[in-house]
Amino acid sequence: MAQPPYDPYGYGSSNDPYAPQPYSQPPVQHHYYSGGTPAGRGTNGMATASMVLGLVGFVSCGLTSVLAIIFGHVAQSQIKRTREEGSGMAVAGLILGYIVTAGWVIFWIFYVWLWAIMFGSAATTGTTY
Repeated sequence: MAQPPYDPYGYGSSNDPYAPQPYSQPPVQHHYYSGGTPAGRGTNGMATASMVLGLVGFVSCGLTSVLAIIFGHVAQSQIKRTREEGSGMAVAGLILGYIVTAGWVIFWIFYVWLWAIMFGSAATTGTTY
């Protein structure tokens, strides 16, 4: 005589949660997009470049500070037109660019003036009769 299958929890064959389930696809979800949240405005790349070049101008003897000024003005005009973010970075790049450029121009004027005085006075210091 054969024994019935062992069923310790009394589920039977139809209520067993661990029994293989027939395959069925999940219900289709329809997404209706109307309006929604607007996409975030990105930061202007020229503004970022202006600020970075203004900072690098301190160590590059002012070579990149002129580019920082140019990129800063271009960035400001683009920001006004496209309403992007990055106005503060553009202004920071402009300020750094102007300060570093002015500092290096003053340095080179002083340097040339100093050499002119040294060599000019050496040529005139001689014995006069």
